[in-house]
Parts: sequence; C-alpha cells; structure tokens
Amino acid sequence: MEVPLYQGFVLAVTITREAIDEFRRFQRDKEVNSQLYSKLTVRGKVQVKSSDIQVGDLIIVEKNQRIPSDMIFLRTSEKAGSCFIRTDQLDGETDWKLKVAVSCTQRLPALGDLFSINAYVYAQKPQLDIHSFEGTFTREDSDPPIHESLSIENTLWASTIVASGTVIGVVIYTGKETRSVMNTSNPKNKVGLLDLELNQLTKALFLALVALSIVMVTLQGFVGPWYRNLFRFLLLFSYIIPISLRVNLDMGKAAYGWMIMKDENIPGTVVRTSTIPEELGRLVYLLTDKTGTLTQNEMVFKRLHLGTVSYGTDTMDEIQSHIMNSYSQMYSQASGNNTSSTPPRKGQSSAPKVRKSVSSRVHEAVKAIALCHNVTPVYESRAGMTGETEYAEVDQDFSDENRTYQASSPDEVALVQWTESVGLTLVSRDLTSMQLRTPGGQILTYCILQMFPFTSESKRMGVIVRDESTAEITFYMKGADVAMSTIVQYNDWLEEECGNMAREGLRTLVVAKRALTEEQYQDFESRYSQAKLSVHDRMLKVAAVVESLEREMELLCLTGVEDQLQADVRPTLEMLRNAGIKIWMLTGDKLETATCIAKSSHLVSRTQDIHTFRPVTSRGEAHLELNAFRRKHDCALVISGDSLEVCLRYYEHELAELACQCPAVVCCRCSPTQKARIVKLLQQRTGKRTCAIGDGGNDVSMIQAADCGIGIEGKEGKQASLAADFSIAQFRHIGRLLVVHGRSSYKRSAALGQFVMHRGLIISTMQAVFSSVFYFASVPLYQGFLMVGYATIYTMFPVFSLVLDQDVKPEMAMLYPELYKDLTKGRSLCFKTFLIWVLISIYQGGILMYGALLLFESEFVHVVAISFTALILTELLMVALTVRTWHWLMVVAELLSLGCYIASLAFLNGYFGIGRVSFGAFLDVAFITTAPFMWKVSAITVVSCLPLYVLKYLKRKLSPPSYSKLTS
Repeated sequence: MEVPLYQGFVLAVTITREAIDEFRRFQRDKEVNSQLYSKLTVRGKVQVKSSDIQVGDLIIVEKNQRIPSDMIFLRTSEKAGSCFIRTDQLDGETDWKLKVAVSCTQRLPALGDLFSINAYVYAQKPQLDIHSFEGTFTREDSDPPIHESLSIENTLWASTIVASGTVIGVVIYTGKETRSVMNTSNPKNKVGLLDLELNQLTKALFLALVALSIVMVTLQGFVGPWYRNLFRFLLLFSYIIPISLRVNLDMGKAAYGWMIMKDENIPGTVVRTSTIPEELGRLVYLLTDKTGTLTQNEMVFKRLHLGTVSYGTDTMDEIQSHIMNSYSQMYSQASGNNTSSTPPRKGQSSAPKVRKSVSSRVHEAVKAIALCHNVTPVYESRAGMTGETEYAEVDQDFSDENRTYQASSPDEVALVQWTESVGLTLVSRDLTSMQLRTPGGQILTYCILQMFPFTSESKRMGVIVRDESTAEITFYMKGADVAMSTIVQYNDWLEEECGNMAREGLRTLVVAKRALTEEQYQDFESRYSQAKLSVHDRMLKVAAVVESLEREMELLCLTGVEDQLQADVRPTLEMLRNAGIKIWMLTGDKLETATCIAKSSHLVSRTQDIHTFRPVTSRGEAHLELNAFRRKHDCALVISGDSLEVCLRYYEHELAELACQCPAVVCCRCSPTQKARIVKLLQQRTGKRTCAIGDGGNDVSMIQAADCGIGIEGKEGKQASLAADFSIAQFRHIGRLLVVHGRSSYKRSAALGQFVMHRGLIISTMQAVFSSVFYFASVPLYQGFLMVGYATIYTMFPVFSLVLDQDVKPEMAMLYPELYKDLTKGRSLCFKTFLIWVLISIYQGGILMYGALLLFESEFVHVVAISFTALILTELLMVALTVRTWHWLMVVAELLSLGCYIASLAFLNGYFGIGRVSFGAFLDVAFITTAPFMWKVSAITVVSCLPLYVLKYLKRKLSPPSYSKLTS
C-alpha cells in the first residue's frame, strides 16, 4: 500500500504549489479590478470599482489616472476641447497623443447638461486594430438632428493614461472587447525544458522496467501462471520509476524561488511562477522592449552644434551669457532709437553679408528652437480653484513653479525646457500666437501664421511666425537629418556631426530658417489655400506648395537630445552577450529612435554595421531585400513591423534563418501581437529557449508567449510585472538573475534529478540480482517499510541538500558570464550523463548484493541487514561525491540521516530477516555490534564507492570542467 500513499503525497505537493501560484494571481487581478472611478449619474457623482463599469456609463477620469475601458471622449476641462494621453502601455510609443472631444457635448454649458440631451453613440464591433475606429454620434432632440462622425481621435482606449486635464467619456467596450485585451494573447501553461527532459528519461526507465520484467519471466522459463509472475516482477522493480522525483524537484524549485527573492543584490524580485526557475539557466534569446525597459523615457538636452562651435552640458552657461548680452544690446538699441529721430534702417537685408558673430548665431539658434515646436505651456491652477470653473486669465499664475509643458513628443518638451534654462522662456501659446520671455523679463509676442505638423513621411515640422515688434516674417523648420540635408544651404559639417552624435546615442534634429518678405508670404499663402481647396491629389499639391518654401534655408544648428538609459544597461547587455545570449529589441517606437538606443545601449557594438531593412510591401520586394541582406556579414538588422509581416508571410524560413545569425536584431513599430509572433517564430524555428522582458501593457503578449517572461515594475503601472513569471525592479538585475540564479538552479536540478533516478535504479538492481540468485523467484528483498524509509527518511535530506550545492561562487559567475554558455547545450542532463548514472547504479547495486551474498555465507539470515546498511552508506557517500561546494546544512543532513538509520535499527528488527518469516532470527543488536559485521559492511561500501572517487579525481585532473579552472 505504500506506493499509492506516496503517490498521493507527491500529487498533493504539486497541486498545493500550483494552487498557491494561482491564488496569488487572483489577488493581483483583484487589486487592479478594484480601482475606484467616478461615474456620472443623474444624481451626481458615484464611486464605482473598475470591474463594475458597464457599456454606456459616463466615467470621469482625472489627470494621471488609467482609463479603465474603451470610451468615446465627450468632454474635457481643457478650454481647447482636447487632451493628451500617454499610450506607451498600449503600443510602446513615447509620444503623447492628442485626443479631441465630441464637439456637440463639449459645447454644452455645464456637466449636468449631458443628461438633458437625447443622444446616442453607434460604434463598430470590437476589433484588433488600435489605430482605427469608425462610429457616429447622433443628437436627436435638436432641430435638425446633429450627426457627428467619430474617428480614432475621439476615442480613449483602456490602459492609456490621461496626461492633461480631466476627461469625461461614455464607455463603448469593456472587458474582453477592449482593444488592449484583444491584443493580448491567451497565456499558456509553461513547462520547463528540464521537466520535459526528465519526462523523456522517465519514459526510458519505464521501458527498461518492462524489458527487465520480461527477461526475468523468460529466464524463469514461462513456468505456471507466467503472466501473474510478470506483474509481480513489474511491481518489484517499480522502484526504477522515480516517483519521488516530482516532490524533490518541486521542493527544489520552491527553494530556488525563495533564494532568488532573498538575494540582497537584486531586491524587489518576485517569483510569480515557481515551476520554471531552471529555464533561467538555458536561455539563448532575450527579447526586450525599449521604452521603459532599456530607457527611462526621460529626455535630456545634451548638445548644441553651430558648425564651428559645439556646446555640451558643461558649457551651457556660455550660451546663457550670449543670450543675456544679445537681448540687453537689443534693448539698449531699441531705447536709443526711440529717442533719436532717425527711422530704423529698412534695407538691412540688402546690406552685404558679414560673417555673423558667434553671439548672434547662438541667439538665432536658441530663438529658432524656442519658436519651432508644438509645445503648449500649461499652468496648474492654485489649490482651491478646481472644478470646471472658467477662471479669468488674470488669475492664471505665470510663475515658473506652476508651468508644465505639454507636447506630443518628449523630445520637444526637452528642447523647450532647455531654452527656458538658458533664458528664453515660452510663457503662453494659443492657436494664433506665442509669447516668449527674455532674460530681462520682456515679453516678445509672435503671431503664428502657418503650422506644418510633423508626419512620419516628411520627418520634419515647420512654422511661419511674424515678430509683432519688428513685423519680420520667418519660416522656421526642424527635422531629421535625412530630410533636412537636401533643404539647407550647402555646408561641410552637418552629415559628419550627425554621425558623431548618433554614435553617442543622441537623437539629432536639424534646425533651419528662412526670412520671408511680406510679398513672398502673401504669394505663398494664396497658393497654399488654393491647394488646400483642391479636390484631386490634395496631399500632393499642398506638399508641393510647402516645398517651394523649403529651398536654400539657412542652417542654424544641430541639437542632440538623449533618452536616458536605465541604470547599468550597457554593462548588463555586455555581460549577457558574453554569456552567449542573443538580444533582440522589439519596440513600438520609430525606426530612428530604436536605432539610436540600440547604439547608445551598446546592443549594437560601435564597430558593427547596421543593415536597415527597407520597407517592403510585396513578395518581390521582400525577396530582393532578403538577398541584399544575405550578402552582409556580421551586421545588426533593423526591420519595421510591417516589413516583417510581409517577409513572414512569404519567406518565413529564410528570414528566421538569416535573423538568427545576426548578433543583434531590432524590430521597430511592432504591435503587441507581432511581438508575440516573433517569440513563437524563434521557438519553432530554433527550438532554443526564449526570454522576454518588458514593462508595459504592450509587452504582456510577448511575456506570456516566451518560455520565460520577466516583467519590470516600471512607473507605467504593473501590467507586465503581474503577467510575468518573474518580476524585477530594474533591468540590470536580469544579469544576476540569469547568470547566477538561473545557472545554479539548472545545475542543481539536473544533479538532483539524476540522483533520484540513481537511487531507484540501485535498489532495483539489487532486487534483480537477489531474484536471479534465488532461481528468479518474485520475492521482495526488502519489506515495505524499509522501501519507504529508504526513499524518504534515510536518504531524503542528503539528496535534497544538493539544492544548496554551487560549483562556483556567485561573484565568479558574474565575473565570467562565459560559464553560462556551456549550459545552453544542455550537457548537465542528457542521455549521456543519464547512461553514466545508470551504469554507476548497476555497478553499485551488483557489488552491494553480491558482496553481501559472498561475505555472509554463514550468517545468511543477516543478508538483508548487511546489504541495506551498505546501501544507505553508499547513498550517503555518493551525495558527498556529487557535491561540489560543501554547506554546513549538507553535513547536518548526512549525519541526521545516518543517525535516523542507526536509531531505527533498534526497533525495526522484525524487518531485517529474509522474507516475511524471519526464521526466528530477530535482529540481535549483538550481531550488529560485532567486528565482522562492521568490517564486512565497510568493505562492501568501499568497493562500491572507491572506484568512483578515483574516477572522479582522474577526470578532474585530466579534463577539468570550465568552472574548476576558475576556482583553483
């Protein structure tokens, strides 16, 4: 009966551990679902849990709050009727998005009026695409009824965060129908590779068991009811199947998880899935997100280059003094001019071009940066002025503490904040004008005549402004170097400097200007408005008119902005690369940004070429591009999500093969589902283990698809870290997690698994020898309790103490990440090592049994006592042989087991005879304490263990493993 009981225990341990994991997940979900939101009803505001929000509810979302479900944007506290939202949790893009409220509801005088109108929203059925939406808003009680079309700019998707103002929306999709959930793939149950390998070995052992039983029956000569004997043999040898393996491994995994969480060097690490710590030791591909994982998503202005001079962070004060000087001169000139009667010279522009002084060039450049952007300064109202009260402009506080800047891209904010730091401050902006404040406190007003926004095709933005004080019209433009190099006047430094800055990992923008006369502008405006009214090819015509201005512009400066990397990203990536892990970066961000970060984080080393995969749309283009890429050697690949999609459709195999040879791959503009597809592609094509790491909601699919998902608790919320198997506090912790904990977990589990198998094999070998000596009788050698005791109390602790074993110190493992490379080949547990253990078991089992039978012819009744004692000693010595680094607990375990065995000899004497009838020879303590018993047992044990010690010593001398070279 012992076996079923034991199996029950085994299953109970496994089930309990899985249940604990599930319960923790349930608690985390509950935490997110019970966030409170304000719901607007006829009776006023009510607090509701996010899990109770239903379609049709009117929900109020405050600034910096997460949007709980997909909504149509009805109303906002901002005057402009629009607000910004942050979408990095949804698509990984760093830019803020501008959303527009439905004008019909935004125009209503007060909040409560939403209930006095009769209107409805029609929305299309739920879809995957986060970048499109079609719907209509209809108000029926007006005359005539108002119909408004709704598009993507009227929507607020769940998991995005409101960045400005308070918004009110009507819920259209909830739960599984929201865009963010539809883009998340269903999680699968993760099983570690080690468990699969051990399952293979267990199957092999089962076949061995059947074969052995059949051989025994055959040798018996199929006498009598042979099939009954066959089953008796199957039961006798059933110890070959390591049932206790599961318990030991599960407890081992729990121990590794505990060690990882207790490690002081990686505080805040949480193991959420306790079934796969060994996976951390076998990774070949690491797929990482960019925004928030490698970078902090905080932009800092680093460099201004004027062609002849370059200003870095340490020389910004020089710029400040130049600005101060030029404005104070202008001020004194202006006041001087007013007193004298000479009118200001008109023909300045026709005067011969003099080489400008550095001071004026700095001034021009800073002014251009301060004017050419899409940034709005926002003043937080002082306390006590909340609510939708329309306060007068007078109450607004223009002081610097209250001002925050809003823009769709953090780069632009960084530029405007920098101009503020050198003395030129943007104080207000609306649709038609901008105001700057000089270091002297003067306010300069500029009238915005035209805005040309940034698009991903044009890669540039422009603005035409008129200075109110001098009436000069200037066209300012800034953009990527690729777009701008053809527009600006000839120069010899732009391309080279852009390259230099990009190598430092800075994002570059080229700033240029062109002065326009009133006539030139009027001519442009008439052509522009005409082009905007045309019906056919409107886009092309408008672009052509704008391009007529974009000629021979005066190059002012080149700016460099840095997206700050997380702490220690470079050394960590370096270490992982040395450990033989290939790193892929999958990001939703733009190609330029992604390439920039790949360089600055040293994901791509300085000397490597980067092959940018051109955008492809058809099979033929994809074929040509893949061929072009095939000719390159050892270069990193940068590819966009759309091109990837095309290549995967037609040339999946070729692309996977080429990409896997690359030292680094960067995929930009990836949707969440594409990220998960890339992970699955790697798993299927290479069969290697993959790990995904990310911090946003857009990484959840990828984290769940990978063999091992790691989430970072970012400032962007906890979605990724909750869905992951392991959650860490900072990216740099991943180095230690893999190289130290992953490596040791795998090595320990491999040793533990094989040892447990050896333990079952050795006793089955003894049973086989015993049966064959006694004319193939199907009689058990040891009685039930001894067998259970053998698997648990006598050997459990020492075998389990292998969990504490380590071959090298953690410091060494961190210093030599190359040690990790050996593991990916899976040499610690394969059929070769398994067969070695099988041979050891057969040898030892044979020696123990034959030794016992040979040395004790006279006291044959005691053969059980002798062989069992020798068996226990052998097991304890084998543990000692396998251990690489001793731990005090191991010694305790060895001594404890030995103590237990000796103590149990005293009262289990009924079990130590042969068969059930003990021939009256109850265990006499007298016999056990005699000298012959002692030396004979010792002799058998020495014969069974000494050769292995000698072999191990020789092996370490002749072909030492890589780690021993470091420890010596």
